[in-house]
Amino acid sequence: MDGLDFPQSAEPDGQGRVAERRMSEAARHAFVGAIVVVAVVACALAAWKLRIVLAGLFFAFILAAAMRPSVDALARRRVPRGLGVLLHYAVFAALLAGFLALVVPIAVHQVDAAIAASSGNGLKHAANESSGMKRQLLLALDRRLHDLPPLSSLIHPALSLTVKALKILAGIFFVLASAAYWVVERDRAEALILSLVPRKSRRVVKDTWRLVDGKLGAFVRGQLLMITFVSTVLSLAFWQIGVPYWLLLGAFAGLVEILPVVGPFIAGAAAIGAGLTVSWHTAALAAVAVYGLRLFQDYILNPRVLGHAVGLTPLTVLVVVSAVGILFGPLFVPIATPFAAVLATLLDVLVRGKDPAEEEVPKVLFSARDREPAGVAD
Repeated sequence: MDGLDFPQSAEPDGQGRVAERRMSEAARHAFVGAIVVVAVVACALAAWKLRIVLAGLFFAFILAAAMRPSVDALARRRVPRGLGVLLHYAVFAALLAGFLALVVPIAVHQVDAAIAASSGNGLKHAANESSGMKRQLLLALDRRLHDLPPLSSLIHPALSLTVKALKILAGIFFVLASAAYWVVERDRAEALILSLVPRKSRRVVKDTWRLVDGKLGAFVRGQLLMITFVSTVLSLAFWQIGVPYWLLLGAFAGLVEILPVVGPFIAGAAAIGAGLTVSWHTAALAAVAVYGLRLFQDYILNPRVLGHAVGLTPLTVLVVVSAVGILFGPLFVPIATPFAAVLATLLDVLVRGKDPAEEEVPKVLFSARDREPAGVAD
């Protein structure tokens, strides 16, 4: 018995190694978790700093989604995709130039008439005032003219405006160039990304990608159609009714179409206010024109043209647009609805388990489902 050595410390040593292993794993998990948190915070800060660039890229993707069906149709007729994109830009530039040539002179005339009317009212009011009051006003104006800053102090604001204008032009070029590249290179990018996805998930990823792309394209084309339709119809209606500044009010009503629920009320309030300067009868007719057209859109036109392009309720869109406007500013409002549509589609597929291949997107000018790209593995 004395010559036998029993491993009395084996059990405590084993427990110690287990405890040490657990502590090591806990430390490793804590380290990995800290790295993940730091990476998420760093990515969030970087995204916030680069939000203008990211918004421009997203807008370019939306523009590419709107153009892609017609570019594909031209490609099937042996028109290169790059040339097809340039043709789209040329047509858009021609339409914009024609719009400015036809509409701007009328709008300028209406604005000049409004300024002249307000100036005339001001002169009539001034004529009724005493000479002492007019003298005081002239003296105050003379003091303001003498207190104007020197020319050298105006150079910096002028340079600042020039820099801002150049930044805007650079941003427009960035969006247009990115959209063109994405139209031409999307199939290759899609094939590359799908090659990195497990084979069993490639079909779902590809169908989700196509569903998002189809929704964005249908939404943009539908919105452009609605803006053009509302601007044209309301401008003609205001002209017939006799509402002052009918062209400006019609164009404004078309632009606020991007704001769900609130947009028609804003357009109606502006039209009613302008109509009241003529008579209550004109204001009433303006209200009937705005809200009657809205009812026609909601019950007849929108279901046929847009359907449920983004799959969002008007209340959801209103909340998202308001939140984006408050958090990021009015510059990001136009992309709020498409971004919400992308998130809603991803939630439907990832959380609710919907099959993206079975989801339908309304046809707006072109088919929502584009062709299958060559070389994509299932």
